[in-house]
Amino acid sequence: MPTFRHPLADPTHPGRFPAIAAARAAVGADPDSHTAASTGPDLFSGTGAGAQNSGVADLPVENSAIENSAVEGFAVPELGPRAEVEQVVLVDETGQPIGVADKATVHGPTTPRHLAFSCYGFDAQGRLLVTQRSAGKRTFPLVWTNTCCGHPAPGETPAAAAARRLQFELGLTVQKFQMVLPDFSYRASDGRVEENELCPVLICFVEGEPSPASDEVETTAWWSWQEFLDAAQDLDSGLSPWARLQAPLLQEVLFPEG
Repeated sequence: MPTFRHPLADPTHPGRFPAIAAARAAVGADPDSHTAASTGPDLFSGTGAGAQNSGVADLPVENSAIENSAVEGFAVPELGPRAEVEQVVLVDETGQPIGVADKATVHGPTTPRHLAFSCYGFDAQGRLLVTQRSAGKRTFPLVWTNTCCGHPAPGETPAAAAARRLQFELGLTVQKFQMVLPDFSYRASDGRVEENELCPVLICFVEGEPSPASDEVETTAWWSWQEFLDAAQDLDSGLSPWARLQAPLLQEVLFPEG
């Protein structure tokens, strides 16, 4: 699998600074400081100076939009995972919504840019829940990736979409999320189908074991953060291209080394 490098991996890229400042604040670090924050399981256990205890409030499901994440003029739909016609939000290069398209037909050899999300769920020990995409997935089947990915419906926030998909795909109920990479985007192809997404990244705390839906998730595993970083650097690990791109950015914003 080829290596994909997102522009935000460049420390001089101007788009990095809002994301890094927000994420450092979310984990209790001074947004303007390069002092290392707390690392290890306490970051997600709720017992240390980490995401659960930061001075920045968690994002509740119903009120955790990023700017431009909803489409003005579209009503919030009653849309579940099994809706007859599931739609995605099309966006321009600046992230502004420009319309909607049917999810079933939007992905192809050349895919228009659209809104998505990636979610990373951690347990009380700081382990990351990773998933292997189902063999039946049209895009990137059987790749290993972060906890949950998906697409907000028109009028739906990324956190609301993440909560909906975590429940449907993994049987997990999550009420609060934190946005850590609000301006992440990427473009990647598996040789058949292309992904072209503005894909804000959220983190959350999960309790209990997942109950994966077989048509969505092939299997799951709990990895240490270091195992995830190692997989992101190993071209033979089978990790998704978006997770490879997100790994170093998450490392910097969650565990800054100074």
